[in-house]
Amino acid sequence: MPTVNPQPLWQPDPQRITDAQITAFQAWAAAHHGAPAEGGYPALHRWSVEQLDTFWKAVTEWFDVRFSTPYARVLGDRSMPGAQWFPGATLNYAEHALRAADARPDEPALLHVDETHEPRPVTWAELRRQVGSLAAELRALGVRPGDRVSGYLPNVPEAVVALLATAAVGGVWTSCAPDFGARSVLDRFQQIEPVVLVTVDGYRYGGKEHDRRDVVAELRRELPTLRAVVHVPLLGTPAPEGALEWSSLTSADVPPVFEQVPFEHPLWVLYSSGTTGLPKAIVQSQGGILVEHLKQLGLHCDLGPHDRFFWYTSTGWMMWNFLVSGLLTGTTIVLYDGSPGHPDTGAQWRVAERTRATLFGTSAAYVMACRKAEVHPARDFDLSTVRCVATTGSPLPPDGFRWLHDEVGDDVWIASVSGGTDVCSCFAGAVPTLPVHIGELQAPCLGTDLQSWDPSGAPLVDEVGELVVASPMPSMPIHFWNDPDGTRYHDSYFAMYPGVWRHGDWITLTARGSVIIHGRSDSTLNRQGVRMGSADIYEAVERLPEIRESLVIGVEQPDGGYWMPLFVHLAPGAVLDDALLGRVKRTIREQLSPRHVPDEIIEVPGIPHTLTGKRIEVPVKRLLQGTPLEKAVNPGSIDDLGLLHFYEDLARKRA
Repeated sequence: MPTVNPQPLWQPDPQRITDAQITAFQAWAAAHHGAPAEGGYPALHRWSVEQLDTFWKAVTEWFDVRFSTPYARVLGDRSMPGAQWFPGATLNYAEHALRAADARPDEPALLHVDETHEPRPVTWAELRRQVGSLAAELRALGVRPGDRVSGYLPNVPEAVVALLATAAVGGVWTSCAPDFGARSVLDRFQQIEPVVLVTVDGYRYGGKEHDRRDVVAELRRELPTLRAVVHVPLLGTPAPEGALEWSSLTSADVPPVFEQVPFEHPLWVLYSSGTTGLPKAIVQSQGGILVEHLKQLGLHCDLGPHDRFFWYTSTGWMMWNFLVSGLLTGTTIVLYDGSPGHPDTGAQWRVAERTRATLFGTSAAYVMACRKAEVHPARDFDLSTVRCVATTGSPLPPDGFRWLHDEVGDDVWIASVSGGTDVCSCFAGAVPTLPVHIGELQAPCLGTDLQSWDPSGAPLVDEVGELVVASPMPSMPIHFWNDPDGTRYHDSYFAMYPGVWRHGDWITLTARGSVIIHGRSDSTLNRQGVRMGSADIYEAVERLPEIRESLVIGVEQPDGGYWMPLFVHLAPGAVLDDALLGRVKRTIREQLSPRHVPDEIIEVPGIPHTLTGKRIEVPVKRLLQGTPLEKAVNPGSIDDLGLLHFYEDLARKRA
């Protein structure tokens, strides 16, 4: 059983609880929809799951969702997959994202920051004007509802304008970051056959310019469905032959026309990491994302018109789409286009300072890198506006909670959140009215029937089990692209427990309602029947200053044995000698479990990751089991393919 910390690290003060939107929502929902007036968040969550239809109806009313055609009922078919949300309703996501332009035209909707760290505002009026101009040009190019528009763009205002203009015309948006190579992009875009490509000529990262014109030329050759290419001259180069200039498409002063589309109409396509095959092309709906993100950003993140929302992300990660949805709550969003650690490890804190961010989101890995580099955010930066620091990408280790509390501020709300690209949202995480316990996510999110199940489907409390969602969520995929009979979609989430979403994470739901994430269940370490998530190993081992990063794999052997190596990437100057080997083993034995002391500790030149920065455990496991490299991993999904040759060679030697 995981350790449960009895005393909270942080508790919201009474004023914060009173002022939180979720408090006002609960009182209003109690008066209008029968929600419990007492019992705080746990009672509200229980009601939101037990009265799913009423809860989501309340969300649409609270946030004044504009249905141009009313819905017949909230939830038609409730089965998963295939739940039908708000059948009959029509609306438009982009219309809601630009609503604040009427009340606050001259205030910033976007703050764009590059590696100079100087924010440049784009007002609500200017954002709406550019979206209106580009939407009209897309229609003139023949883009119709359901057509795909793709972006090969960094985290810049042009990407936000292109997404919103696409949604305004009823098109389907999809994007990749320009650090993706041609093969990685084509693995994604060729599946969905875009008719328009919006692309930069290059990008700036780590103080250098990276020319991508050759990649763009290859994309144009290999995407035969393109009717138009739009050139964004980020590096100042002229448009290539046959391409349209961004400035000419966004110069008109015309109000946006918002196509009213069915609630389930596709909004965008996101992609799984694709480490073991073609990335899954995950399609989410205009209405599903609209209501899920209003709930998540307005109630859980407590964002509103007076906030500034900064999350370090790229356009190749779902958190970019989530960040853009901050506009739905009238929030100013911060777009940082640059390296997370340039010119130094404290870069993201400097951006938070310069933009006066109120919610700063980053990765758990960045927090731990700051801790190791002995960054002192509160000492070195004015973070007086930051009310919340949120983390995702991987579980935030206990030391990360302590470091944020000590080095950013003991009055700062630490929100470790967990969800997935698959729903473009969170299953568990931020609740502004609840305490924060070290190493734990505060609670399951509203309307999310989150449970921990054993292999037979029995719910568990205070025990490690499979993360399942037992009732539908509006932002679950409407389908995968090119999956006509839904087989791939079904097999991805519903094969283990029919009719119930199994996400592929190990979690513990504690008796007090908090959530602990232990890592991916498909790379679980199982020694003599004792299961442990890889995240638990990383958290313990990477406290040691000599260990920069680690990777642990459990490999079932043909003879029935079980080999568990720990791969370590050492910090500069560190040596994997007997003393360090002993400390690593002792750390795992004493802090975790004697059964999970690795069989071998092996120094490696680096740890491979997906393009969105997640350690790749399953493909390495497959390599170590003898699967050829070309079958074990999709090369276009890896940040440094050369690192995998080490594991391939190791497997060969062991064989």
